[in-house]
Amino acid sequence: MGMTQATAPGGGHGCRPRVPAYTARMPQWIGWAVLSMVFAGFTSVIAKQGLTGISGELGLTIRTVFVFVFVLLFAAMFVPWRDVAGVRALNLWWLGASGVTTALSWIFYYKALKVGDVATVALIDKGSVVVAMLLAWWLLREQITPRMLMGAALIVSGLLVIARR
Repeated sequence: MGMTQATAPGGGHGCRPRVPAYTARMPQWIGWAVLSMVFAGFTSVIAKQGLTGISGELGLTIRTVFVFVFVLLFAAMFVPWRDVAGVRALNLWWLGASGVTTALSWIFYYKALKVGDVATVALIDKGSVVVAMLLAWWLLREQITPRMLMGAALIVSGLLVIARR
């Protein structure tokens, strides 16, 4: 990547890396979503290896203990205590419901992963994008655009192509 001349604070000149226009405009949450996608891809393959010789239920339990400890350490390092004090009953209700649906998703995911192919199980699981889009439209009144409908149709089509034997 090239260098461009820039005026430094105080009027001096310095060199700074030239940043492509598309990265300068990309919202930070997109980068986090891409990282989530990459780690989720690793998760399925690593979990399949970890399930060798044990049940899916035991594998899920062991994994969840690691997730619990890791997330607690993460929160201890990065969540200010004033944020914890601001948690309301409604936050607990919705996050608790999310925890229950996450647990149910993981239970069925690990049952499928134990006996199914990683790529097929992971793809079917990613069909949750379509479910999330529809629920967000229905419950949160988020807009569904023609572009989103096209993407959902492609996801469902890919699901049918890969999952069909």
